[in-house]
Amino acid sequence: MIKLEKAVKTFGGFTALSGVDLEIPRSCAYGLIGSNGAGKSTVLRILSGIYDIDSGEATIDGEIVFDNPKIKEKIFFVNDETVQWNNYTLSEMRDYFTVFYPGFSREKFEKMRSSLGLPTEKRLATFSKGMKRQAFVICGISCSPEFLYLDEAFDGLDPAVRIIVKKMLVDCMLDSEMTVVISSHNLFEIDEFCDRAGLLHKGEIVFDRELDSLKGNVQKIQTAFDRNYEKEDFDDIEILHFERNRSVVYIIAKGESEDIKRKISAREPKILDMLPLSLEEIFIYELEVLGYDFRNSQN
Repeated sequence: MIKLEKAVKTFGGFTALSGVDLEIPRSCAYGLIGSNGAGKSTVLRILSGIYDIDSGEATIDGEIVFDNPKIKEKIFFVNDETVQWNNYTLSEMRDYFTVFYPGFSREKFEKMRSSLGLPTEKRLATFSKGMKRQAFVICGISCSPEFLYLDEAFDGLDPAVRIIVKKMLVDCMLDSEMTVVISSHNLFEIDEFCDRAGLLHKGEIVFDRELDSLKGNVQKIQTAFDRNYEKEDFDDIEILHFERNRSVVYIIAKGESEDIKRKISAREPKILDMLPLSLEEIFIYELEVLGYDFRNSQN
């Protein structure tokens, strides 16, 4: 279990995290979502033991992460910053990580390196951003960590390579029950890969849920009536968003699909369609209810 309890982190006069509570169960793919500056990278650096926190606790299986070599052996962090590795070749990176991770698998490393076609003797400075990301992902998986953290995991990867890298991660999770934590502002990537997600906004966790239950509990409805209904006329439905265009009404509501459909049908609509809802739409509408202007915060 990865756990943050009332974690506060400041840099000078800037508060990056303000009392964050977060629990990530073992053997899951967890998505940490938020706009740039929300605090995602700070959370991963704290959970990797790179940053200490000003107050609160950051623990793995009940043990403090910071300044704890025993715990750090279980963690690999694929950082978005790679400039410090520019003078290394891929073979030198392999040898370096072998020293610090006793479970490093050269067989895994070579199999993945070969499938991606990465050169072993060229300096990382000559790699594209996408190639650097591939290099660190295969090093991370080869280290056989219990916890793999990826900051903006698929940024810079072309579509074909994204598929290969995702398959590598899934295979590794199936083989070793590794816990993967991915930070991203790309909700499509999180929706496609993760079991659970937490939304960070301005240094706070807004909500943290299993994606299947989240999607099953929010519905998008297009309907029309002979009379002009207003939002207040649906007091038996928990509405996140209400919009009317002449006779057509668009509703985003929380609850079970059949229950909501039954309640709207009781009002004798002329049409009633249940529409697919993206993860991005769910998050935006839930944030609106909580008073967050997530759309403008991304601009």
